[in-house]
Amino acid sequence: MIEKQYQILKRQRPWREAFYYQKSEVIYQLTFAFCHRFLPLHGDRTVDQMIQAARSGKQNIIEGTEDGETSTEMHVKLLNVARASLQELREDYRDYLLARGLPIWNVSFPRYQTMQDFCKEHNKIEDYQSYFQKWNDEEMANIALTLCYQTDSMLNKTLLRMEKEFVEKGGIKERMHAARTGYRQAQDAELTRLREEVPALRREIERLRGLLTVNGIRY
Repeated sequence: MIEKQYQILKRQRPWREAFYYQKSEVIYQLTFAFCHRFLPLHGDRTVDQMIQAARSGKQNIIEGTEDGETSTEMHVKLLNVARASLQELREDYRDYLLARGLPIWNVSFPRYQTMQDFCKEHNKIEDYQSYFQKWNDEEMANIALTLCYQTDSMLNKTLLRMEKEFVEKGGIKERMHAARTGYRQAQDAELTRLREEVPALRREIERLRGLLTVNGIRY
């Protein structure tokens, strides 16, 4: 078994525990419900595009996190794909509101801060699911916009942290080199220690043999 200091694979936090994944799951389920409630299910490509964009955001977070154990490059690439998908979805929600003359809630809107706080404090699908059949289209679209913005911000911070970590510690090639080098150095140090112990062990053996000699007879 490889000792911890020589590990090559980069252990990732389980993706289900990441807040940006949890929010992306809410975005997908909310989008699915929104499209089936407020958009025509036939003859409008917007439904497929929105659902696929929401799914892409969620799935690329999963794939990126899994691939991140062996490839920082793939992790970064797939998280950026997730961001791009959610940005595309965000524009679809904006277009829906603008096309129907519905307000995009901003800081001057009475319910804006309440919405922001709710989305910031709640990440799991269980916190939202009971509202999917209660909110109207304006409410659902603005909640979706807020979740998209918040998830994008979280993903961006994660990418910046990963970039800093990569610059400082490198990727899998550097970890492989460090593991090989560290293991060889440890083996060399152990071999040197054993070689240095041999003369002392030989002297101790001779001393013990002397103790076993009685009247010139060695037992």
